[in-house]
Amino acid sequence: MEQQIPLNAEASEGDTHKQTTSTLPPDVVQCLENARFLHLATCTDNVPHVSLMNYTYLPSSPYSSRPVIVMTTNPASKKMTNLVTNPNVSLLVHDWVSHRPPTQGRRASGAGSPGPEHRSSLASLLLNLNTSALSSISATIGGAARLVPGGTEEEKYYRDQHLENNTFDEASQPFARDAGTVEDGGRGCFVAGEEVRVVLVDINDVRISDWKGTVRDWSFVPQDEGLVNGSR
Repeated sequence: MEQQIPLNAEASEGDTHKQTTSTLPPDVVQCLENARFLHLATCTDNVPHVSLMNYTYLPSSPYSSRPVIVMTTNPASKKMTNLVTNPNVSLLVHDWVSHRPPTQGRRASGAGSPGPEHRSSLASLLLNLNTSALSSISATIGGAARLVPGGTEEEKYYRDQHLENNTFDEASQPFARDAGTVEDGGRGCFVAGEEVRVVLVDINDVRISDWKGTVRDWSFVPQDEGLVNGSR
């Protein structure tokens, strides 16, 4: 009989010893600074929608003293329709390497990453970094999304910050789909496109889950709403 793995953490439904803070936990900040993409969940009429997004984390800005997450989207996208109808969103971010290694009964399919027999030692190292200490958590962030008014200095500021954060040196990207071609992660059309709209997410709460199953909850309250020394 297959051995059942015991649960080391209490059930994660509801709030797990929720703490109130005016500063994001350091491991969440590290996760946001290390990861390249996040998953954005929106919902309208009880129909959820998930998108993979480029993003930029800003701890503060000339337009906000609170941390925000910057994204851009096509105004005709499904997520845009959902955000206008329902600004409540959930974000999932982690910096674990998510490439699935082969198992005894399964080999990777398709024309994506090469099999282990064709990988260089550098590729093997990078694909297995999730076994080391890049990060040991994922963060689920709840917040309220809002569109930055188009054509304003505020929009230009956030767009410039987002573009800079998603512009990478070719030398820093070890893999390319074709020789001499480095993928930009959608930067050209999803970030730099002329028609895209800038979306900000104000962070309301954070749930941290680690690889051991431990869950911690944080409620974010700006400093000017009465917290003392960042906590309550």
